[in-house]
Amino acid sequence: MELQRLILKNKNKIALISGVLIAAAFLNHWLMHVPVISELFLISASVIGVLPIAIQAYQALRVKVVSIDVLVTIAVIGAFAIRNFEESAVVTFLFLFGAYLEQRTLNKTRSAIKELTEMAPEVALKLMEDGEFAEVDVDDVDIGDVLLVKTGAKVPVDGTVVAGEGSVNQASITGESIPVLKEQGSKVFAGTILDNGTLQIVAERVGEDTTFGRIIELVEEAQDSKSEAERFIDRFAKYYTPAVLVLAFIVWLFSKDVELAITILVLGCPGALVIGVPVSHVAGIGNGARHGILLKGSEVISDFSRVDTFVFDKTGTLTVGEPEVAYKEYYGEEVDRALSYLASIERESDHPLAKAVLEEIGETQLYPVENTQVVKGGGIIADVDGHSVIVGNMSLMEREQVELDSKMRLRVAELEQSGHSLVLTAVDRQLKVVMGVRDQVREGVKEDLRKLKKLGVKHLVMLSGDNQGTVDAVSRELGLTEAHGNLLPEDKSAYVKKLMESGRIVAFVGDGVNDSPSLAYANIGIAMGSGTDVAIETSDVVLMNSDFSLLPVALGLAKAISRNMKQNIVIAVGVVLVLLFSLIFGSWMNMSIGMLVHEGSILLVILNGMRLLRYGLKR
Repeated sequence: MELQRLILKNKNKIALISGVLIAAAFLNHWLMHVPVISELFLISASVIGVLPIAIQAYQALRVKVVSIDVLVTIAVIGAFAIRNFEESAVVTFLFLFGAYLEQRTLNKTRSAIKELTEMAPEVALKLMEDGEFAEVDVDDVDIGDVLLVKTGAKVPVDGTVVAGEGSVNQASITGESIPVLKEQGSKVFAGTILDNGTLQIVAERVGEDTTFGRIIELVEEAQDSKSEAERFIDRFAKYYTPAVLVLAFIVWLFSKDVELAITILVLGCPGALVIGVPVSHVAGIGNGARHGILLKGSEVISDFSRVDTFVFDKTGTLTVGEPEVAYKEYYGEEVDRALSYLASIERESDHPLAKAVLEEIGETQLYPVENTQVVKGGGIIADVDGHSVIVGNMSLMEREQVELDSKMRLRVAELEQSGHSLVLTAVDRQLKVVMGVRDQVREGVKEDLRKLKKLGVKHLVMLSGDNQGTVDAVSRELGLTEAHGNLLPEDKSAYVKKLMESGRIVAFVGDGVNDSPSLAYANIGIAMGSGTDVAIETSDVVLMNSDFSLLPVALGLAKAISRNMKQNIVIAVGVVLVLLFSLIFGSWMNMSIGMLVHEGSILLVILNGMRLLRYGLKR
């Protein structure tokens, strides 16, 4: 066993020695013309070269697998038996040298994940009991520890800034290299780099539980996962390789031509077919991770590449998610008091519109809020300062029988039609305040949607809890196929399900929190979120920095991976067919040429897969 490990460990050195011996044999043949010396060199090269191949073949047979190594070992022994030492030596060298080149190029396809893992922090400056900061191993950091991060250092854990400020490069998390200002109260992530400044942070997640640790784990799992195509090829190779062995035996049985049978063994090796699909997936997933796109597995890529319908949440996805009051109108007397009541209620709400309303009202007197009743999809009813206050949309006002004259109704309809989200306030069922809030469309979204169409997406659908007028206005601006408003989260997931039942392949794009049911239902769930737990767990694809422009890049990458995989299958199968055709109908094909072409085809599919490492750099 020790000898076996030693031989396999020095496989590359054995290939080098074998190559030198073969070169020496040919030099002797051309210069000195001493056949015995050439033969001795070739025999030595064959014996030395076949050792690691034979060991790998033996290990495969022990687990009842007829691998490529088995075919090559039999072929080399057969060539040796018929005293074709030139063929046996050259085949072993080409196989070992090909394995060396394959490993080199495969390692390069994993370069993206390697770059990520190298970003992982190893040490931290921890606040000790004596009040001084001391350098410790990152594994010795516990939740609640206070850490110091200096300029140029990596943030060692996920945490919150408790003192200091500085600019942090978050490329390892979001793929975006523009530094982000961090100050007291800001969240920071492990693996990011402090470009300038000094921060003190309190550790909240450490080790593998950090966002960075989770990303590496997910990418590694995705690269190791197998698609349906890979599983089929594995099953195919399991039966195909023994079939080649049987075919070679039958050919020898009927033709008594040992060299022909041995050549069939070499030509029939399915190496390029077995390796072509995985290398495409590994390179593509690694490329995505490096640019802030998490593709969670090979099966995800297959489905994502065939998506024909994109469904979007509106707020925070197509729009900025920071609405502002764009229109306001007041009715009756004591408007200031009504605004104070409105502010008192909105400060207790986490609704996106509440922040916009509070910013518009500014400093004002606040009152205790009692008997709060939240009306789902409508608004809030509460008692403030002895008055019944209703804050919400038009349907809530009508349900609570708030007095609305025709002029008010016309104004509300006009605002909804022009794309405003309405916040109406009634005191004792008298309408006092009408505010129209608008959320700006994300910059560049229209162009990104056009790119999705160019990539073959036929339907662009928006679903929102906002009023239909607002939804229609955004839809017209962006040129969407469909737009539906006044929807609750369960309504959105039901609509996604309906689209899928009609035969569409649906990708849902949301923030990964409120839209988790729809993300889970869709064929492909795409979360626009900077590494939030729900985004990572629920979705199939995560755009780590919420950059909408990465969406067409992600789809294009999935299509490129799928296309690259098919190209590799065609190359692998095509080469085997050409070799067998040449053997049957041509006179130039032999075992050495067959092995050379075989190894060349493996390198060709690997190099083709490696092209994915550069995808998107010029997007």
